[in-house]
Amino acid sequence: MAAADTFAYLDARVERPGEEVLADRFRLMAAKIEENPLLLAIPLENVERWLAQGHSAAERLTEWRGLLIEATVSEAGLAKLLELLRDQSAEAVFFKEFAPMPGILTREELDRHSWTSAH
Repeated sequence: MAAADTFAYLDARVERPGEEVLADRFRLMAAKIEENPLLLAIPLENVERWLAQGHSAAERLTEWRGLLIEATVSEAGLAKLLELLRDQSAEAVFFKEFAPMPGILTREELDRHSWTSAH
Protein backbone atom coordinates (compact mmCIF):
# COMPACT_ATOMS: atom_id res chain seq x y z
CA MET A 1 0.00 0.00 0.00
CA ALA A 2 1.39 3.39 -0.97
CA ALA A 3 2.06 5.91 1.79
CA ALA A 4 -0.66 8.24 0.50
CA ASP A 5 -3.18 5.37 0.58
CA THR A 6 -2.09 4.43 4.09
CA PHE A 7 -2.55 7.98 5.36
CA ALA A 8 -5.92 8.27 3.62
CA TYR A 9 -7.00 5.05 5.31
CA LEU A 10 -5.79 6.25 8.72
CA ASP A 11 -7.55 9.59 8.28
CA ALA A 12 -10.80 7.83 7.33
CA ARG A 13 -10.92 5.55 10.39
CA VAL A 14 -13.76 6.21 12.77
CA GLU A 15 -12.04 4.44 15.63
CA ARG A 16 -10.05 6.54 18.03
CA PRO A 17 -7.17 5.45 20.20
CA GLY A 18 -8.06 4.30 23.69
CA GLU A 19 -6.15 7.21 25.23
CA GLU A 20 -8.43 9.70 23.46
CA VAL A 21 -11.56 7.85 24.48
CA LEU A 22 -10.36 7.60 28.07
CA ALA A 23 -9.63 11.34 28.09
CA ASP A 24 -13.21 11.92 26.89
CA ARG A 25 -14.52 9.76 29.72
CA PHE A 26 -12.62 11.78 32.30
CA ARG A 27 -13.80 15.06 30.74
CA LEU A 28 -17.38 13.76 30.90
CA MET A 29 -16.88 12.79 34.56
CA ALA A 30 -15.57 16.30 35.26
CA ALA A 31 -18.58 17.87 33.57
CA LYS A 32 -21.01 15.70 35.51
CA ILE A 33 -19.29 16.41 38.83
CA GLU A 34 -19.14 20.13 38.05
CA GLU A 35 -22.89 20.06 37.38
CA ASN A 36 -23.65 17.91 40.44
CA PRO A 37 -20.89 17.84 43.10
CA LEU A 38 -22.98 15.38 45.13
CA LEU A 39 -21.66 12.72 42.72
CA LEU A 40 -18.39 12.89 44.68
CA ALA A 41 -20.04 10.58 47.20
CA ILE A 42 -19.62 7.73 44.69
CA PRO A 43 -15.82 7.73 44.45
CA LEU A 44 -15.54 8.45 48.19
CA GLU A 45 -17.62 5.35 48.88
CA ASN A 46 -15.45 3.37 46.47
CA VAL A 47 -12.29 4.47 48.29
CA GLU A 48 -13.69 3.58 51.69
CA ARG A 49 -14.93 0.19 50.51
CA TRP A 50 -11.64 -0.66 48.78
CA LEU A 51 -9.61 0.38 51.82
CA ALA A 52 -11.87 -1.67 54.12
CA GLN A 53 -11.27 -4.68 51.86
CA GLY A 54 -7.52 -4.29 52.38
CA HIS A 55 -6.72 -3.09 48.88
CA SER A 56 -3.02 -3.27 48.04
CA ALA A 57 -2.88 0.34 46.76
CA ALA A 58 -3.83 2.00 50.03
CA GLU A 59 -1.40 4.88 49.51
CA ARG A 60 -2.95 5.85 46.18
CA LEU A 61 -6.44 5.47 47.59
CA THR A 62 -5.52 7.74 50.47
CA GLU A 63 -4.31 10.37 47.99
CA TRP A 64 -7.58 10.13 46.11
CA ARG A 65 -9.54 10.36 49.37
CA GLY A 66 -7.75 13.59 50.21
CA LEU A 67 -8.50 15.10 46.81
CA LEU A 68 -12.13 14.05 46.96
CA ILE A 69 -12.68 15.35 50.47
CA GLU A 70 -11.01 18.63 49.56
CA ALA A 71 -13.34 18.85 46.53
CA THR A 72 -16.40 18.37 48.74
CA VAL A 73 -15.47 21.10 51.21
CA SER A 74 -14.07 23.92 49.07
CA GLU A 75 -14.47 25.51 45.66
CA ALA A 76 -10.68 25.47 45.28
CA GLY A 77 -10.61 21.76 46.02
CA LEU A 78 -13.36 21.12 43.49
CA ALA A 79 -11.53 23.19 40.89
CA LYS A 80 -8.34 21.22 41.57
CA LEU A 81 -10.13 17.89 41.09
CA LEU A 82 -11.86 19.04 37.90
CA GLU A 83 -8.54 20.27 36.53
CA LEU A 84 -6.96 16.88 37.27
CA LEU A 85 -9.79 15.01 35.58
CA ARG A 86 -9.35 17.16 32.46
CA ASP A 87 -5.54 17.15 32.51
CA GLN A 88 -3.75 15.02 29.92
CA SER A 89 -0.21 15.45 31.20
CA ALA A 90 1.74 12.24 31.71
CA GLU A 91 1.63 12.69 35.48
CA ALA A 92 -2.15 13.20 35.52
CA VAL A 93 -2.78 10.27 33.19
CA PHE A 94 -0.63 8.05 35.42
CA PHE A 95 -2.48 9.15 38.55
CA LYS A 96 -5.89 8.63 36.91
CA GLU A 97 -4.99 5.05 36.00
CA PHE A 98 -6.18 4.19 39.48
CA ALA A 99 -9.13 6.58 39.78
CA PRO A 100 -11.92 5.45 42.12
CA MET A 101 -14.55 6.74 39.69
CA PRO A 102 -16.64 3.64 38.81
CA GLY A 103 -20.27 4.63 39.10
CA ILE A 104 -19.96 8.24 37.94
CA LEU A 105 -20.72 7.37 34.33
CA THR A 106 -23.77 5.37 33.35
CA ARG A 107 -23.54 2.21 31.25
CA GLU A 108 -24.88 4.20 28.28
CA GLU A 109 -22.19 6.86 28.71
CA LEU A 110 -19.50 4.20 28.96
CA ASP A 111 -20.80 2.50 25.83
CA ARG A 112 -20.76 5.80 23.91
CA HIS A 113 -17.14 6.33 24.98
CA SER A 114 -15.67 2.90 24.33
CA TRP A 115 -12.96 1.53 22.09
CA THR A 116 -11.63 -1.73 20.81
CA SER A 117 -8.01 -2.71 21.02
CA ALA A 118 -6.01 -3.39 17.90
CA HIS A 119 -3.95 -5.96 19.82
